[in-house]
Amino acid sequence: MEREMFKSGFVSIVGRPNVGKSTLMNRIIGQKIAITSNKPQTTRNQIQTVYHDERGQIIFLDTPGIHKAKNRLGEYMVDMAERTIKEVDLILWVVEATTYIGKGEKHIVEQLKKADIPVILVMNKIDNIKKDELLECIDTYKDELEYAEIIPLSARTGDGVEDLITSMFEYLQEGPAFYDDDTITDQPERQIVAELIREKALRLLSDEIPHGIAVTIDQMKLRHNNKRMYDIEATIICEKSSHKGIIIGKEGKMLRKIGSMSRKEIEDFLGKKVNLNIWVKVKKDWRDSDFLLKNYGYNKE
Repeated sequence: MEREMFKSGFVSIVGRPNVGKSTLMNRIIGQKIAITSNKPQTTRNQIQTVYHDERGQIIFLDTPGIHKAKNRLGEYMVDMAERTIKEVDLILWVVEATTYIGKGEKHIVEQLKKADIPVILVMNKIDNIKKDELLECIDTYKDELEYAEIIPLSARTGDGVEDLITSMFEYLQEGPAFYDDDTITDQPERQIVAELIREKALRLLSDEIPHGIAVTIDQMKLRHNNKRMYDIEATIICEKSSHKGIIIGKEGKMLRKIGSMSRKEIEDFLGKKVNLNIWVKVKKDWRDSDFLLKNYGYNKE
């Protein structure tokens, strides 16, 4: 019996902030790698993950949402997202199932027109609309680009995700496995741990503060006398002293809550117990400092 063709390729997931790109990638991979929240600009770095099955291997680049930059961090995020579009074999443009196309989507359309790469329009969040509204949503977007396909789905529930995976393999070429079968991400454990902490802060803090925070892992090591326990020292960086007070909270309650929620997910991710200590430091205007952006892992190189 002839072996089926093994396909492989790089797929970029693009879209404006908060349309569900990271949720979709996590759903496909089957493990939480990219952080999610209901606040925009959650993903700041390009997250590379790997999907494996008998048909082949798909390497995903989940990019920051394309938006109008307001500082150096914003410029870094948009530059990364737009560069990634030109370096892949297939693009997933993720949009919400809606009958309105805003300026953000129009800007993305212009970027995609320059790419000359097949685009699958992924109409996400169909669980938020009635079935008879879906055709109208598709009709709104169908003439914006020449799509390889249009696939409606819900990243949250998983409805339609298998159809998307099948479609992606149809547009990828025969190729080698770029990663071992047990590889799901190229992200260092420290970076994923830092992102899990930042996610909890995003969810628990007020709207204006999360954009101004970064998380660094100052120490992460297994105990000498207990190889099933990690000791982790982390720092939340914020821009203002008033923000530091909010992050810590009255009698330290908010910081303890962030720590408690983070520790549980970090333990699930590492498969070991975790002793987590989180500190808070103020670095004024760090999002506009090239030096500090590089220090905190936002490096264009």
